[in-house]
Amino acid sequence: MNECKTTPTKSIRFSQTKKWHYKTDVSVIGYGGAGACAAIEAADAGASVTIFELSSGAGGSTALSSAEIYMGGDGGTRVQAATGHNDTNQAMIDYLSACAGPQADADKIKAYVEGSRDHFNWLVEQGVPFKDSEYKERAIMALTDDCLLYTGSEKAWPFKEIATPCPRGHNLEVEGDNGGPLFMKILGAAVERREIQVHFNCRALALIQDDTGVIRGIRIREDMQEKNVLVDRGVILCTGGFSMNRAMLKKYAPNLLRCSEPIGNPGDMGTGILMGMGVGGAAINMHEGFVSIPYYPPASFTYGLFINAQGQRFINEDCYHGRVGAYILQQTGNRVYLVLSAEDYGDYEQVSYLGASVAGTGETIAELEQELGLPKDQLVQTLQTYNNHAKNGEDPVFHKCSEWLKPLNAPYVALDVTPGRGAFYPYFTLGGLDTRPSGEVLNPEGSIITGLYAAGRTACGVPRRGAGYNSGISVGDATFSGRMAGKAAAARVK
Repeated sequence: MNECKTTPTKSIRFSQTKKWHYKTDVSVIGYGGAGACAAIEAADAGASVTIFELSSGAGGSTALSSAEIYMGGDGGTRVQAATGHNDTNQAMIDYLSACAGPQADADKIKAYVEGSRDHFNWLVEQGVPFKDSEYKERAIMALTDDCLLYTGSEKAWPFKEIATPCPRGHNLEVEGDNGGPLFMKILGAAVERREIQVHFNCRALALIQDDTGVIRGIRIREDMQEKNVLVDRGVILCTGGFSMNRAMLKKYAPNLLRCSEPIGNPGDMGTGILMGMGVGGAAINMHEGFVSIPYYPPASFTYGLFINAQGQRFINEDCYHGRVGAYILQQTGNRVYLVLSAEDYGDYEQVSYLGASVAGTGETIAELEQELGLPKDQLVQTLQTYNNHAKNGEDPVFHKCSEWLKPLNAPYVALDVTPGRGAFYPYFTLGGLDTRPSGEVLNPEGSIITGLYAAGRTACGVPRRGAGYNSGISVGDATFSGRMAGKAAAARVK
């Protein structure tokens, strides 16, 4: 075989494939959260399943995450009920629909919400531990073993006016940022109990397609040889997004290249997306990504004001850090600052993940304005307007919650949070193959590519916009969509 001719964007003809090295009902490409859940469900449905994984072990990007999982609705999960939260399907649907905005996939949101409580119970059945407790501090993640916390903008404007706020982030019962490794260890054990065959150190190269367009297998590289896998029911692509592929980022999501650190594993090269495109699959929402600016902790930074190069606010600072990050990328002038009272600066240098440097200080706001080089009187006017309303517990411009409203008093400090100037801006992609809620990959006309499924960040799932992201929705969507794809692939009759 000539290796250089095998590329993910060009399918291999079934009629020209003479030798088959492996045969299976369902082939799962990628062994992260999506791939593990897809394999488990397909095996439980009676299919023979083989996982092909690029690296030398299970985990994918899920193992690198906190493994918070966004779940709720239908009266609440066991943890929500135990902590006094009566969540509803409608509230969760309304919230997630507002988060995705015009890019929302109503069918996927509905399926995810209606299956969410059962998904929680399914994870518990696999051995995933959740403590019946709530973490009530404003935090990016719970570093205790407490479970439930707000992980999005549920309590912030405009979402609080659209849907009744409810915490839906479910943290595993483990202290520290150790949820991902534990989560994948548990899913890996569930895969092993089912004696699902796994091939590690194995790279998926291209899909094998017959003359009618049906996916019949996949070509892999294993032990330095190209091999063919005959698949009777379906191939499930669970290879992650493309946050590690700078060429794809430049082509599809160039704004993300302004950020500082891609989130993911080395295999997040977009290979699964390219393979799907190579057989006619539609790739959608490719410009979107999650962008974080982890400005809390300390929580006191929420009292501060984000200011652009025009000396103006552009966001309510009590919303989710990912929403703030997305809005920062939209600002013109290439200058963004977080302005604080010195009293709220607190223990920033000991507890923050932000890494932003001090850009200026001032005994008066005019002095700070001049030090930052902002247009004369713009920051002065912005702060005076804010303070005049804040002392009455009001924010008529951006509607920050009264809990985080107070006048900012001298002395002042400003942090430089401009992208590319030292602040920590992690990111990952949210675009992928267009799929049905059950996982079937669609072509641009909306027709199914028979025998091909995708899940996790290889598919364009429930999370669609950085400005509407919530921690836990990616792992939640990946594991749920993996399960749906596994069921659908196993149910297909050749």
